[in-house]
Amino acid sequence: MSSTSKISKKYLTINPADTAWGLAINSVGHQSIAENQVYPPQEHPMRYLFNTQNGRILNEYQLLYITKGKGMFSSKSSGIWQLKEGYMFLLFPGEWHTYMPEESTGWNEYWIGFNGKIMDEWMRNGFFSKENPVFNVGLNEEIIALYKRAIIIADAQEANYQQALSGIACNLVSMALYLSRNKDFSKSNIAEQINNAKVAVHENISSITPEKLAEITYMSYSKFRKIFKEYTGFSPSQYIQEVRINMAKEILTNTSRSIKEIAFELGYENKDYFFTVFRKATGMTPTSYRRYTQGETIL
Repeated sequence: MSSTSKISKKYLTINPADTAWGLAINSVGHQSIAENQVYPPQEHPMRYLFNTQNGRILNEYQLLYITKGKGMFSSKSSGIWQLKEGYMFLLFPGEWHTYMPEESTGWNEYWIGFNGKIMDEWMRNGFFSKENPVFNVGLNEEIIALYKRAIIIADAQEANYQQALSGIACNLVSMALYLSRNKDFSKSNIAEQINNAKVAVHENISSITPEKLAEITYMSYSKFRKIFKEYTGFSPSQYIQEVRINMAKEILTNTSRSIKEIAFELGYENKDYFFTVFRKATGMTPTSYRRYTQGETIL
């Protein structure tokens, strides 16, 4: 096994247009740290170097991916995490942190550093937090390919390369969230239970209630509601309403059934209530929607 570290890295300049785009890339790279090698390597600008005992604070986000070996990560808000291959972790601007591989294993590490209002907005909306910065995504060929593609683009620095890199960074951040959340759910039978509940909504739309969905999954309603919203992004009642509106759109577009009949079929109390809910969701009455989708002129 190699006794030296291998590093491929690019540190980039950012112009006002790159900032205006919404996400700008500061650095991207890969380093393979051999067993018993000094970490971090010294072939980095001073603003990125740090002592693993004292840690550091950056002025950017960084998303790192470990593809081989083991180590640790610690930050002010999250505490200490044990890392191994298949783990990603997110660094936040202004947040103290430190990380390092175990001397006995070393590790392979990919990273991309960035700033921008897009990521800031994701933070404000609660998609990411300093308290939960680690993502268990497993070894994933697509993620590795994205990092490698970013290194190639950064090396060439052709016209609008920053915009291409920002797309890759958004993809990587999104994949970290998507893969880790679904990996967490797959460890239990939660995914299967939620999918069963979703099927029940479609098959029993006229009579289904959030409470009945909780019974199907053998959970208390409070627990079911929390897990269902974490998994789908909707509360159970919101999901039922979304399905009803989508079914209504399909029926209105493809049939000549009366509005009263459609309302009854979808479980609404009466035609007037269906009108109110549909208009609030779509900005159109059921009658107007039917005329529009069937090609009739709306006066």
